[in-house]
Order: sequence, then C-alpha cells, then structure tokens
Amino acid sequence: MPAPSLDSFKVLTFDVVGTLIDFEKGILDQMRAVSGRSHEELSDARIFASYLKGRELNYERSSEVFADVYRHVAREFGFPDSDSDADAFQLSVLRWPAFSDSVAALKRLRRHYRLVAMTNADRSAFSFYSHTLGNPFHDSVTYDEAGVAKPDPQFFAFNRGRQSAFGYKQSDILHVAQSQYHDIGVARDLGYSVCWIERRQGLVGFGGTPEPARLTTPDYHFPTLEKLADAVDAAFAAGARRAA
Repeated sequence: MPAPSLDSFKVLTFDVVGTLIDFEKGILDQMRAVSGRSHEELSDARIFASYLKGRELNYERSSEVFADVYRHVAREFGFPDSDSDADAFQLSVLRWPAFSDSVAALKRLRRHYRLVAMTNADRSAFSFYSHTLGNPFHDSVTYDEAGVAKPDPQFFAFNRGRQSAFGYKQSDILHVAQSQYHDIGVARDLGYSVCWIERRQGLVGFGGTPEPARLTTPDYHFPTLEKLADAVDAAFAAGARRAA
C-alpha cells in the first residue's frame, strides 16, 4: 500500500533529542573535553555503550539524573569524577546543539503543519531545546506530562488524546523521528504513518540510541530534516498545481 501524500497530513509530531537535537555530539564533546581522551584512545562506540547503561540505570527526569549518568561512565573509564565534573555534564545536557538543518527546516515545515514535540526529556530540559530550535512548536508533550517514556505506547496514547481535543485524528498525524527503538517501531505498530530521519546514515551501529529488536520500514525515509522539508514543499506545490 503506497504511503499517503505528504500534503495529506495536518500534524507533524517529532522526537526531539536525536532527531532535532544532536545529543551524540553533545555527549562526546563533553566527555572528551573532561577526560582528554581522543577517539584513538577511547572509541565513540565504547562511550555510547557506557552512556546507554548509565541512562538505563538512571531513567528519571533528564534535567536531574545526568550527573549520575556521567558518574557511571567516569567510573568505568577512569574519568575525573568530582561533583563539579558531574554537575558540568548535567549542565551540558541542557546545551546540546541542534543539527545544522533543524532550525531552518522546522520553519519551513511550520508553514504547512501543526508541529508537536513528543520528547522523553522533561519539561525543564525541553524548554532549553525548544529555545535552541527557535521555539517552533505549536504544542509539546514531555516525560513530565505523559508520566512514561517512549517506547511506552501510553506516551503515544497521551498525545493522541491531547491532539484530539484540538480536532485532529490519528490519520492526520505523521510521526517524525530518528530512533527506531523509541519511535519508529512502536508508532508503526500503533498504526501511525512514520517518517524515519536516519541521522546516522552511513555510520556503524546505533550510537547513543538503544538497538531495536528489528528495523521497521517507514512510510518515508530521509537522511536529514532538510530533505523532508524539500519533499514537503514539492508535495504542496504539486497539490497547488492540481487544484489550479
């Protein structure tokens, strides 16, 4: 069955961290700055593996627990582990950068859709990320409101109910995300149309994101958000020509 046309949707829901915010760069930059370890001395893959275990052990509000995530990594690799080092990592999480195309692409997409953030970050952390992205969202759901984290289907159920209050149906929504584990697989299983932004295209492994049990084939697949925005502009232009 062919995917619906991009101009048929009314709402884009977004994973934020990993799709719009380059958390992998943020993690690696801070870890390497504190430790002084080069890639040759300590690979990205080993840092991410330790980070993922630390995050699994400290899964609560992101604006509070990343100091403990850092302590887990520091103990494994012998990084400096003073309170000030851990606090510096916690603060760096709030300053993770946007991908280079995120701000401009979101502005373009906002011309056509209602934009809704769906993030496992808590409300405090999300406020920083939204500011970094130019505050593009019409609405947002965080860990604090949902009370669970993706890939829990209840996160999607919470947002579905929230958007229905504004008159939007599930069929109006295209979910846009990088993580196969947190987003693409579960959203597809729940019957959503999905767009995979494969930020790690051409790289080995899944980086700072857990490996999924299986890869889910999305309705749409782009390497960057800019490419999605290009396709959206083309779809709406074609629709306008058909209507003329």
